[in-house]
Amino acid sequence: MWIAEVFASIQGEGRFAGIPSAFVRTSGCNLRCRFCDTPETSWRPRGDHRDWDAVVEEVSELGCPHVVVTGGEPMLQPGVVPMTRALRDRGLVVTIETAGTVDANVSADLMSVSPKLANSTPVDDPVWSVRHEAARDSAGVIQRWIENFDYQLKFVVDQPHDVADVERYIERFPAVDPGRVWLMPQAVTSEQIAERAGWIREAAESRGWRVSPRLHIELWGNRPGT
Repeated sequence: MWIAEVFASIQGEGRFAGIPSAFVRTSGCNLRCRFCDTPETSWRPRGDHRDWDAVVEEVSELGCPHVVVTGGEPMLQPGVVPMTRALRDRGLVVTIETAGTVDANVSADLMSVSPKLANSTPVDDPVWSVRHEAARDSAGVIQRWIENFDYQLKFVVDQPHDVADVERYIERFPAVDPGRVWLMPQAVTSEQIAERAGWIREAAESRGWRVSPRLHIELWGNRPGT
């Protein structure tokens, strides 16, 4: 597996926000979001190639009851399937953070999917703009996970008009429970989170959705290992 980092922190987003968690951050991604907050795993990928069982041992030593497998795009890593099964076999609660474009027969307690809207496309990069736009939407993958996993859908919104894109996206999946839909501000500083908080909260509450915090950014800023 291509691993960028393994560390202990708290989950900063979604349903398990605030819970002490071990993080396994893989490197490498099939997308290039213009606002990617982990460019060291996508635009400028770095990391070491490690056996999945060694990663499991390192996670176990951290002593956290929850594990977040994230990236980059963790579904690209061949070892993610046996690794997630082994983590759950040890009684750990496993969340997988994914863009929802690559399927794999993983094991997870929560599939945390962040579908990429049009606002994610890197329009200033001609090559990646085309590649990203072609790969960012895989409805079949999303549908399978909705049907087979406990899930949450986290949408990164940057401007108020992005909310309409979220509505159009969700309309394609009638089975989605509004309570499993989260709006999350596109932000890399606590100031940016605060700037967007008002209209995001209003949009979510009026539709029965939820608002995801970004606790790690508010506490430590946007940097690796948090």
